[in-house]
Amino acid sequence: MEKIASFTVNHIDLLRGIYVSRKDTVGQEVITTFDIRMKRPNLEPVMNTAEMHAIEHLAATFLRNHKDYKDKTIYFGPMGCRTGFYLILNGAYSSKEIVPLVKDLFTFITEYEGDIPGATARDCGNYFDMNLPMARYESKKFLDEVVHSITEKHLIYPK
Repeated sequence: MEKIASFTVNHIDLLRGIYVSRKDTVGQEVITTFDIRMKRPNLEPVMNTAEMHAIEHLAATFLRNHKDYKDKTIYFGPMGCRTGFYLILNGAYSSKEIVPLVKDLFTFITEYEGDIPGATARDCGNYFDMNLPMARYESKKFLDEVVHSITEKHLIYPK
C-alpha cells in the first residue's frame, strides 16, 4: 500500500506554521487543504482534547460566518495527533494568501468570551469536553510565537 501524502511530511523538521497540505480537484473545482500546525511534532506536548474541541467549535463558527470565506469553507477540524488542525477551502490558495485569515481566526478565539457556540447537549456529542481558557491560551501562543512574525520556513513543508 502507498503512503498517503500526510505521512510523507518530514515531521522531524516540521515547525509550527501554516502549510498547504494538498490541492485536489473535485469536478472543475480545486480545493486546498491547509495544515495549521500549532505544536512542534514529537517535541512539545500536544493539546488536550478539551481545548482542541473548543478551538474547533469557535473556528468553524468564525469561518462559516466570515464575509469572504463563509462560502469557501469546507472543513475545519483537529488532527488526530493533536498538534494542529486541517482547514479545507474551496479554491487554489497558497499558505501566504491565508495568513491574514488565520490571524483573524486566532485573534477571534483569543478574544472570545461567553458561551462556546454549539456547546450544548442538543448541538454536540461531547459538549462537556471543552476548555475555553486553554483554547484562548493556545491560540494566543500560536499568534504571538508564529503567526505575527511568520516566515517562509513556517509556510513551506521541510524536505
